[in-house]
Amino acid sequence: MWIPTEHEKYGVVIAGFRGTIPYGLSLEIGDTVQILEKCDGWYRGFALKNPNIKGIFPSSYVHLKNACVKNKGQFEMVIPTEDSVITEMTSTLRDWGTMWKQLYVRNEGDLFHRLWHIMNEILDLRRQVLVGHLTHDRMKDVKRHITARLDWGNEQLGLDLVPRKEYAMVDPEDISITELYRLMEHRHRKKDTPVQASSHHLFVQMKSLMCSNLGEELEVIFSLFDSKENRPISERFFLRLNRNGLPKAPDKPERHCSLFVDLGSSELRRDIYITVHIIRIGRMGAGEKKNACNVQYRRPFGCAVLSIADLLTGETKDDLILKVYMCNTESEWYQIHENIIKKLNARYNLTGSNAGLAVSLQLLHGDIEQIRREYSSVFSHGVSITRKLGFSNIIMPGEMRNDLYITVERGEFEKGGKSVARNVEVTMFIVESSGQALKDFISFGSGEPPASEYHSFVLYHNNSPRWSELLKLPIPVDKFRGAHIRFEFRHCSTKEKGEKKLFGFSFVPLMQEDGRTLPDGTHELIVHKCEENTNLLDTTRYLKLPFSKGILLGNNTQAMKATKESFWITSFLCSTKLTQNGDMLDLLKWRTHPDKITGCLSKLKEIDGSEIVKFLQDTLDTLFGILDENSQKYGSKVFDSLVHIINLLQDSKFHHFKPVMDTYIESHFAGALAYRDLIKVLKWYVDRITEAERQEHIQEVLKAQEYIFKYIVQSRRLFSLATGGQNEDEFRCCIQELLMSVRFFLSQESKGSGALSQSQAVFLSSFPAVYSELLKLFDVREVANLVQDTLGSLPTIVHVDDSLQAVKLQCIGKTVESQLYTNPDSRYILLPVVLHHLHMHLQEQKDLIICARILSNVFCLIKKNSSEKSVLEEIDVIVASLLDILLRTILEITSRPQPSSSTIRLQFQDVTGEFVACLLSLLRQMTDRHYQQLLDSFSTKEDLRDFLLQIFTVFRILIRPEMFPKDWTVMRLVANNVIITTVLYLSDALRKNFLNENFDYKIWDSYFYLAVIFINQLCLQLEMFTTSKKKKVLEKYGDMRVTMGCEIFSMWQNLGEHKLHFIPALIGPFLEVTLIPQPDLRNVMIPIFHDMMDWEQRRSGNFKQVEAKLIDKLDSLMSEGKGDETYRELFNSIIPLFGPYPSLLKKIERETWRESGVSLIATVTRLMERLLDYRDCMKMGEVDGKKIGCTVSLLNFYKTELNKEEMYIRYIHKLYDLHLKAQNFTEAAYTLLLYDELLEWSDRPLREFLTYPMQTEWQRKEHLHLAIIQNFDRGKCWENGIILCRKIAEQYESYYDYRNLSKMRMMEASLYDKIMDQQRLEPEFFRVGFYGKKFPFFLRNKEFVCRGHDYERLEAFQQRMLNEFPHAIAMQHANQPDETIFQAEAQYLQIYAVTPIPESQEVLQREGVPDNIKSFYKVNHIWKFRYDRPFHKGTKDKENEFKSLWVERTSLYLVQSLPGISRWFEVEKREVIEMSPLENAIEVLENKNQQLKTLISQCQTRQMQNINPLTMCLNGVIDAAVNGGVSRYQEAFFVKEYILSHPEDGEKITRLRELMLEQAQILEFGLAVHEKFVPQDMRPLHKKLVDQFFVMKSSLGIQEFSACIQASPVHFPNGSPRVCRNSAPASMSPDGTRVIPRRSPLSYPAVNRYSSSSLSSQASAEPSPSTSSLSSTHSASPNVTSSAPSSARASPLLSDKHKHSRENSCLSPRERPCSAIYPTPVEPSQRLLFNHIGEGALPRSDPNLSAPEKAVNPTPSSWSLDSGKEAKNMSDSGKLISPPVPPRPTQTASPARHTTAVSPSPAGRSPMKQGSVQSFTPSPVEYHSPGLISNSPVLSGSYSSGISSLSRCSTSETSGFENQVNEQSAPPVVPGPSYSAPEEPVRKESKTPPPYSVYERTLRRPVPLPHSLSIPVTSEPPALPPKPLATRPSHLENGTRRTDPAPRPRPLPRKVSQL
Repeated sequence: MWIPTEHEKYGVVIAGFRGTIPYGLSLEIGDTVQILEKCDGWYRGFALKNPNIKGIFPSSYVHLKNACVKNKGQFEMVIPTEDSVITEMTSTLRDWGTMWKQLYVRNEGDLFHRLWHIMNEILDLRRQVLVGHLTHDRMKDVKRHITARLDWGNEQLGLDLVPRKEYAMVDPEDISITELYRLMEHRHRKKDTPVQASSHHLFVQMKSLMCSNLGEELEVIFSLFDSKENRPISERFFLRLNRNGLPKAPDKPERHCSLFVDLGSSELRRDIYITVHIIRIGRMGAGEKKNACNVQYRRPFGCAVLSIADLLTGETKDDLILKVYMCNTESEWYQIHENIIKKLNARYNLTGSNAGLAVSLQLLHGDIEQIRREYSSVFSHGVSITRKLGFSNIIMPGEMRNDLYITVERGEFEKGGKSVARNVEVTMFIVESSGQALKDFISFGSGEPPASEYHSFVLYHNNSPRWSELLKLPIPVDKFRGAHIRFEFRHCSTKEKGEKKLFGFSFVPLMQEDGRTLPDGTHELIVHKCEENTNLLDTTRYLKLPFSKGILLGNNTQAMKATKESFWITSFLCSTKLTQNGDMLDLLKWRTHPDKITGCLSKLKEIDGSEIVKFLQDTLDTLFGILDENSQKYGSKVFDSLVHIINLLQDSKFHHFKPVMDTYIESHFAGALAYRDLIKVLKWYVDRITEAERQEHIQEVLKAQEYIFKYIVQSRRLFSLATGGQNEDEFRCCIQELLMSVRFFLSQESKGSGALSQSQAVFLSSFPAVYSELLKLFDVREVANLVQDTLGSLPTIVHVDDSLQAVKLQCIGKTVESQLYTNPDSRYILLPVVLHHLHMHLQEQKDLIICARILSNVFCLIKKNSSEKSVLEEIDVIVASLLDILLRTILEITSRPQPSSSTIRLQFQDVTGEFVACLLSLLRQMTDRHYQQLLDSFSTKEDLRDFLLQIFTVFRILIRPEMFPKDWTVMRLVANNVIITTVLYLSDALRKNFLNENFDYKIWDSYFYLAVIFINQLCLQLEMFTTSKKKKVLEKYGDMRVTMGCEIFSMWQNLGEHKLHFIPALIGPFLEVTLIPQPDLRNVMIPIFHDMMDWEQRRSGNFKQVEAKLIDKLDSLMSEGKGDETYRELFNSIIPLFGPYPSLLKKIERETWRESGVSLIATVTRLMERLLDYRDCMKMGEVDGKKIGCTVSLLNFYKTELNKEEMYIRYIHKLYDLHLKAQNFTEAAYTLLLYDELLEWSDRPLREFLTYPMQTEWQRKEHLHLAIIQNFDRGKCWENGIILCRKIAEQYESYYDYRNLSKMRMMEASLYDKIMDQQRLEPEFFRVGFYGKKFPFFLRNKEFVCRGHDYERLEAFQQRMLNEFPHAIAMQHANQPDETIFQAEAQYLQIYAVTPIPESQEVLQREGVPDNIKSFYKVNHIWKFRYDRPFHKGTKDKENEFKSLWVERTSLYLVQSLPGISRWFEVEKREVIEMSPLENAIEVLENKNQQLKTLISQCQTRQMQNINPLTMCLNGVIDAAVNGGVSRYQEAFFVKEYILSHPEDGEKITRLRELMLEQAQILEFGLAVHEKFVPQDMRPLHKKLVDQFFVMKSSLGIQEFSACIQASPVHFPNGSPRVCRNSAPASMSPDGTRVIPRRSPLSYPAVNRYSSSSLSSQASAEPSPSTSSLSSTHSASPNVTSSAPSSARASPLLSDKHKHSRENSCLSPRERPCSAIYPTPVEPSQRLLFNHIGEGALPRSDPNLSAPEKAVNPTPSSWSLDSGKEAKNMSDSGKLISPPVPPRPTQTASPARHTTAVSPSPAGRSPMKQGSVQSFTPSPVEYHSPGLISNSPVLSGSYSSGISSLSRCSTSETSGFENQVNEQSAPPVVPGPSYSAPEEPVRKESKTPPPYSVYERTLRRPVPLPHSLSIPVTSEPPALPPKPLATRPSHLENGTRRTDPAPRPRPLPRKVSQL
């Protein structure tokens, strides 16, 4: 049975449990679990990481921990009873764990590894804490380390700052908000600005001396040297090196490591140096022989110097090599370091090129104890301490020192009878009074133990040696008296014996007879001569002698004059026990000389402070002793001396002696009667303040009042103890009188000089320190009243001295911080005076920083220790006094501009934060009663209104993100909790006072605005928090957004008819709230929109305003990243509210506006779908098709469904920017054109918008035109640019702006040049299907056609799409997917290439138009695309697969033409037809024939660089035909069975036969051309081809052709077999476009992708056994993604896209002119014309193309050798209205073209020459516009090169050449009947597609024309770009067919010449 647990509540999982049993709970190691019930070894509970899932688990898998339970029962909270630091560590490490893994994923390796180390370190420290064996100090240290690392990690990971008190997290509820603010700020400051350490230490480690000429032991002496003052500032660090230059005692680190301690910040200067002196121990001369002398001398060796500035960077200097300089002249040794510092080192040699001193240096910062903790390893190994010379900056009371520093300076000696100077060595001893030498009290430096004697180094042959060696003598105090120092001088011989001969000595006593020590300074000592054997051990013999030349005894004066020898030393005493000051000694011995007391007291002020503090207790005893002796006489003097000593302790150097004085007062002071004199003198001074002129001394007295009162109080207590409390009233009376004098002095105003106010300031600054002393004798209330009276007496006028105001506030501040204020009783007395002064200052906005600090302390204390009753009373007082001024202060300081200085800005932020914390503290501690009293206190509604507006404004300021630092989430949550509580109180006042007739819009608006920004705060968006953080927030505060949302709803419902005031203003803010993904909040807020629509409907009959505002705001909010899919669904759920029984408001029946409501919500929901897609796309990094497609979808939605022009224009520009970024310049131009369409050429002023300045509509349209032209230019879409150039030129012309007109014409001309001169690539087009529900809304289950990038082929495009949609699956077939794919929760991509079908074929079929121009029309303004799929129907014949090979042809129609505003457009409609095998065969042959003709023509005109393509093509066709290729068609379709079973295909069979015969004729002609150009080495192949051709002809049953052909194989006879079928013109129909689209013989795209032997090279889906030419042509389309060979797509030259135009040319079934197979008799004149064709007159091919490229590609125009008559019929048949085709006999009589008089082109390009060869395969369905043969795309270059021209085709359009140049059969000059009137309308009907996709397409789709590009309605078509001769008269000489040409239509009238 399951029993609820009592004690087993909390545990940690110690073994993983899978939870596979029923009701099992899956657990991982380390999870924490809360246990609810237990049963037989099992627990039931939940893991804290997922409290919603409960289950059972074995009890043995869990380690139980102690925990306490809050809220027992269903919602109980279990908190582990462990150290709070442990709890924090555990939760923090859990949070870090997940984020740490994310760092690895995001590739932030550095932080990943650093965090890993920190986490391990924290875990180690955690173990130490858990074990619990640490000492108290060590535990504190560990916790400090832990919290420092936790804070570091939180900061690095962007987590919240944790407020801590003594290393433990604090609960914000347990402390006041002001204290919380301080804790947060303290941690923030600590993080921001590390406190500069005042103490610094230099660590030195000696490594080695690298020098080539060693061999002797060395002494190395380090010290710090001040080059500014030329003196050492530290003791010496002394170490010995062995002969190898290494430390002598490597096992003792203290011998070679030292720490130079107590360097102040002032010592870290650039002029402080580390100096290193090196002394060698050895022979006198460095190069002497070994046996010369055995005595070792100390001799100078070298010096090195390093500036401490090099260490200030804070880096450790490991293995620094210092240069060592040798001293050449020993007399300068004493100043070698100074010379090196002064850069005078040229006089010294380096010890060697590679020599140097290797040292390691490090500068450490902080207190010495802190250094010991942080660098414990250094101290544990051992390090010597090198002190500063003298006392450190701060003298500590317990410090015991008695160090005498002696510097052996120099000597002056006589020669002593020698010819050369002496080698002097000084030996020093310390001799005590008994005459014995003191052992081990001479220290050469740290690092070396003290010695008993000292030997100086020896300077060679120098009678004036200078040593400057510093020694420290740490002699004990008790040994000092009677001791002296003796210096012995010896001459060191350099002879073999190496004797040291004594020749003199000096001595100096350490203490004088009066007890003073040897004074500091330089002493010139007398050198007493003596002999070698003189006995100096008997000190009495020489101590009576004079020792210094400054103190000569009278009787020895004469004797001393004779000696010239002197010895100088410098002494410096650093002692806490001995003094050199005689005045000090006199004072201390005052009883021996009572007459000197007055003088001694006067001199006390002149004694050095360090001397006084050394003898502080003795001095104080002396003073109070003198006072007791004669208070009348000495009272004032003693008081002054006492004041001097007290103020001396205020100095920072002696600050630490205050505790010494405190201890003295408590324990040693014995002046029981002193209080009377002290009070009397103090009152006397206070009374004199107002009269005294000089206030300095009085100010000194006031400054010392704290300790004076301490002495008074202690004295009184001693007196009371001694007398049992006598004279108590008298004492109280004295104090009262003293304080009355003080109050009088404080109440005085300074009139003129500021001396009085300065004295007042001095008193106030030290007065609060007196409170604690008074409390020792008086009751709390008494003291409080005394203080209140004293502070209340301050002058209240504000214009007094500012400095006094600040001090006054500081006094108030100290009062609040004092012990007196912590007591509730005294606080209630003091609070009014404190608040009074604060109010005064806040009103004036002065001293805000101090005010903020005082207020913070006030609130801290109220929270800390107050009874409930006293808190209520205090809060009452504070609310009444300060709430209003506090609000005004916050408003004032937040509205000020932020200061520029960073430090001032920090102060500014601090003071703002502190005031905010004070306000929040006050509001949090206010109860219902306080709020009620506050609201009742407002006498008028105006006052209440102002207060509410003020507090709402302040709350809005508090909510600002910049109010607190980013990581202060704890503070923000507390603030929000206070705000929402206050708002709930105040909203009631709002309802009661400002509704109905008292309604106030401003205050209600302020309320709603506050509520909205409150809910939208970042710190309240719990969805962004980690699970643990979210849980903590919900447990402590709940979801405050929901609370505020409910309050908004409640207040909205209260508004009633006043709601109309807030519609539509509040739609945006409320919408922002609903976008927060909190279901409860949304459920509360969304019905408000329904209500708004209802009220708007009532007011105006519609809710257009609501709709407009809703959509605008939705767009801006979504683009900021708000909203989600759930929100869209939720918003959609408003729709049921519009039913007949609405769930929300039942006031009226809403049938009237239900439909429009539902419609609006549906629209908004659809908009949200697009906006969400747009937002998701925009999160991607790079610009891709998805972003562009999404923007297009949104842009169209705004235009078509919402008609929101401004949003539409905004998105136009967003799309434009995307295109520019992706370098889609053509699309960018089309996009900008959308905006251009909305503008007119008018002078209407336009406002500033986006990046456009304020300007007229004309100017903006001009600017847009120029930008669009530039983009069309960059996108190589020059034809479109030309049209815009003309439009803007017309505007310039109409304004007579000839300057700009000229520029525009030049720009237009440059675009024409670019068309003709620059290469353009033809893009590939791809059909993409997006299937599945995972695609964005604008793509889902739709198909698009996409324009590929330059050089982009199918594989590259497919890869790009898969990169854009990485989760998509590529479909490997081209079949339409079924419904399961559409509904799948996945992404499927179906991609294959498609062929563009140009809408109008006129330009493409017109002769003479260069390929450069045609290439544009092939791939621009394309609406229709085609894709073919071959398949077998019925049984497949294995012998001949062509019998069953069908083709499924799919035509795709787009919603807009490509290119346009996007690279892809959606497919609007698809048509699928099937082509029979026979139709397929016809198309294959037609395409192959066309290809052959093109190659032959190119070869004839020398456009091919070699003949290989033609050879390959001929070989492919002939070889395939011989091996059974064409014969397969014969077997399939010419057999009797097929003809009988398909009687309807009679015409088609005939057509196939004609094509086969036509192919034979073309091949024969091709072979003739091939023979002419074939190179010698390919002759055998040619012969083989000729042989095979005859075999082929015989297989087809063809006899020899006519004699005409044989005679002139280059030219074909006039006519074609098809002409006989052209005798029924009535069969042509204008509806031909849709009559038989499937019959187009040119519409199968795959043909053009074949290789040169294309009839036999296509891969088959079912491979055919036959290798014949037609065996596998159509088995698989190259467009299919999965099977298309890359070669079929690899070249832009394979442009089958534009070859076939039957479906677009509006023609009926085939009616053809004559065939080339059946010749027509040719007249002699015509023969003559044939022979005029000159090879040189034909233009060469484009040099940019390789031969194979040129060979493979046929063109859509008729072949270059077309007959004029066929072309005429063909051109007529290409019109919608066409004249009847003349019968065949009349064709031979049509007029010949005039070849000379008309053409503006050079003679070489004359129409006579160009028109002499007739066509083989003209098709009536292909409207080929005839033209000059030299410009024929077949002859003049590759259609795919991208090089085009607009100017070359000029004559064919304007000069009447269209029909004339192709007429060949008639006499040259006779006009024929075919040029009759019907020709004119026919010509006018032939339309060239306008260059913009936005133009309306003929007879198909009504697209509105943009105004800016609209074309006037005329009978003429839109103009092509103008031709060079466009305006010339087009009459023809002799053979004109029209005399009055119709003028070219123009959009706007021209003003000047029509060039």
